[in-house]
Amino acid sequence: MLNRFLYFILIVMFTFCGTESAISSNEHGKTGNREYKTAIVLASFGTTVPSAVESITNIQDKVKKEFPGIPVKITFTSNIIRSVWKERQAEPEKWLNQGISREILYVENIISTIGDLMEQGYKNIIVQPTHIFFMEQSHDLNQYIQALASIRTIKKKWKPFNRLVMGRPALGMPGDIYSYHDDLEKALKTLLPDVELAKKEKAVLVYMAHGNEHWSTGIYAEAQALMQTLYPDVKTFIGCVEGYPGIDHVVNLLSHIKADKVVIKPFMIVAGDHAVNDMAGQEEDSWQNIMTKKGFNVMPVLKGLGSNDAFADIFVEHIKDAAINAGISLK
Repeated sequence: MLNRFLYFILIVMFTFCGTESAISSNEHGKTGNREYKTAIVLASFGTTVPSAVESITNIQDKVKKEFPGIPVKITFTSNIIRSVWKERQAEPEKWLNQGISREILYVENIISTIGDLMEQGYKNIIVQPTHIFFMEQSHDLNQYIQALASIRTIKKKWKPFNRLVMGRPALGMPGDIYSYHDDLEKALKTLLPDVELAKKEKAVLVYMAHGNEHWSTGIYAEAQALMQTLYPDVKTFIGCVEGYPGIDHVVNLLSHIKADKVVIKPFMIVAGDHAVNDMAGQEEDSWQNIMTKKGFNVMPVLKGLGSNDAFADIFVEHIKDAAINAGISLK
């Protein structure tokens, strides 16, 4: 009886392993000699500020240049921002005449964007978030990707995707495949122009990050500490619009070191609504006005990180990494 039971277990194990092996080999970009069409989706939080769109399209231009012949689509992960652009579609010429592309004006959500590509025959899709770090937006985006990628059909030929994967954000993500510490250092090394500007102005460099009320913002504390190591000649502080540390904490630090002049800049992909209003707006509670009332000479810089070519190149490299891990050819 025991021998028959062991024989049954061995049969099940060999059957399962054989099935798994077949699935694995089928999903690495080829079925026999068949090649799958590949596309790239840049998933940005988005912006409603027309002048800030350039930071997003700069990243898109970099990716297109690196991977000619592969379509590179844009989607916005923010429901609120997409709803604003949807309302603007009622007056298309108004926005198109300002240089806004049709892709931005008629921007779609991630499901629609991937669905359109699927209908066009693309079965290998790399979704590259242009988020700063793996927080709420990247987490939710990853849930969409994993759910769609998990679809299994009875007949393999009707399976919607061969490979649907997500790259990691600018400062990386949790996990042991790629160290987020390394990603963080590489990203901060692209900020030398900001440091040089602050040094020239004999100013403290203050970044406004987005942050999150429901997710740890510890990455910004780590980034601030590393900035001091990389650029010891310029004092750098990072605060958040949402979550800790906020503007009050930053002001206390500036007062503690008896700062005089401050260069403030968004630690975000775009210089969008937060930068224009919360950072450098005319309202009393803008960072610029709060700092000015405390006696600091404030110099705002309305330029997103996506406009920094070296920073934009980070996403090109993360797309390459995602492709290698998934066995997707980008040639």
